[in-house]
Amino acid sequence: MKYMLIMRSTPEADAAAAEIPFDEIIEAMGKYNESLIEAGVLLSAEGLAPVEEGFVVDFDSTPPVVSDGPYAEAKELFNGFWIIETATKEEAAEWASRCPLGAGVKLEVRRIQSLDEFDQDNEYIQREAEWRAENDVAKN
Repeated sequence: MKYMLIMRSTPEADAAAAEIPFDEIIEAMGKYNESLIEAGVLLSAEGLAPVEEGFVVDFDSTPPVVSDGPYAEAKELFNGFWIIETATKEEAAEWASRCPLGAGVKLEVRRIQSLDEFDQDNEYIQREAEWRAENDVAKN
């Protein structure tokens, strides 16, 4: 099963992290990522650029409204993610709990649905399966 570990933090947690030398953060994350790689569970991991570089597309109106960051109303920001593949939900929780994050940071862990969980007679599911096969993208 694939899981996405979504790193979310508060402005207070970001301020606390700013007090830690960046090399220390990179070393801790590097060791964590290396352990995921060595265990054969890491599929992907990315950090995100600062919120000031982002934007939001709000679908409450037609046409949707695009707003630049930062987002004053945000209490938690999505800062990065890992995609791991484990045999069980418990194993995913174990890996998530090992992540070297500080107070005010949360990892939301969500299972990624596999393509075979959807109606296989659906034209768009069939097209996606074909695209995945052509581009050597995992089915799950």
